[in-house]
Amino acid sequence: MENLLGIEYLRNKLECKKLRVKTRYDFYEMKNRSINHSIVIPPELSYMFNSTLGWCAKAVDQLADRMIFKGFKDDPAQFNYIYQMNNADTLYDSAILGALIASCSFIYISVDKDGFPRMQVIDAKDATGVIDPITGLMTEGYAILERDKEGNPKTEAYFKAYETEYIYAGVKEHDVYTHEAPYALLVPIIFKPDSVRPFGHSRITRDCMNIQVKACNCITRADISAEFYSFPQRYVLGTSQESDPIDAWKASIAAMLEITKDENGDRPTIGQFQQQSMAPHLDQVKMYASLFAGATGITLDDLGYPSANPSSVDAIKAAHESLRSTGRKAQRTIGTGFLNAAYLSQCLMDRFTYQRSEFYRAVPKWMPLFELDPSSISAIGDAIIKINQSNPGYLTNDVLEELLGF
Repeated sequence: MENLLGIEYLRNKLECKKLRVKTRYDFYEMKNRSINHSIVIPPELSYMFNSTLGWCAKAVDQLADRMIFKGFKDDPAQFNYIYQMNNADTLYDSAILGALIASCSFIYISVDKDGFPRMQVIDAKDATGVIDPITGLMTEGYAILERDKEGNPKTEAYFKAYETEYIYAGVKEHDVYTHEAPYALLVPIIFKPDSVRPFGHSRITRDCMNIQVKACNCITRADISAEFYSFPQRYVLGTSQESDPIDAWKASIAAMLEITKDENGDRPTIGQFQQQSMAPHLDQVKMYASLFAGATGITLDDLGYPSANPSSVDAIKAAHESLRSTGRKAQRTIGTGFLNAAYLSQCLMDRFTYQRSEFYRAVPKWMPLFELDPSSISAIGDAIIKINQSNPGYLTNDVLEELLGF
């Protein structure tokens, strides 16, 4: 095992990354406040008509809602049982969602009073560590398990191989829990890792945030323009200098306005300025929607711009081909994280240090990203019969379940 960097290094590392993670969560939860640097709109109006969009949340949810983890195929130990006893449905969804938003989430493993492994999802704002590039497990990790009312760390944990140290605020003595797992009991669940960024990439990219902010600014300009659109400006020419000034508000909302002739029998000319159109603002928002759809692999229908004709299932799948490839990539990397967490949990439950290679037969299983269209079942059945006639036993039940979902 390589030399450890220490808890202070990991604390500083988490502090550096915390703001970036919070920014992604703010965009996902639609709590971000965009600043409209306009040369024509006063700041007070920009703040008054500040707009919010949920496009980043839509980009995350469109992928997260389709990724349904079923468990492990050829489970050589008790991986599925461990997850089922840890509220698997909520655990899987929470870990996947956190990984898509912040590029990674973490599964913290401990034991209950009976020695059974417990799993808890911790988001990237409260955990970090050092990853072994070979296994994807962490040689050491740090997590904030509990915060006080002011948001300061109340309970911290420093993870190492065979040992977990718990640090409590205001208490000098620390609790140390020893175990048989050869890695830190903090497992990363990562979306799109690479050699440069081992903790992955967020689904909410800088491109997505930039486009959404510009679209919000465009909607803000449209809202302000709508005020003038609702009450078009009018003008009066040729009024007498001795006449009383016209009440501008009354002239805008009154159903009838009376203007009398002067002593010479002349009357003023009343006109109205050309009413501005909302179409340029709407077209610009749709342009940004097209850019956002291209950056995330979703369609304009997903962003609220439905097509003229309803799409068939095949057309929907074809339009989401980029989303499909992204989802398959995510299934491979996230599935490895679930496998790593199950491996360490098995070591805890059996109180034995297993080698990771002993569980190579365990394969993560996922539901298909797109549900099968009932109208195409007959055609698929014919294809399955022809394939198995030419190569008997090629498409087994397990293969069909992986391809079709049933």
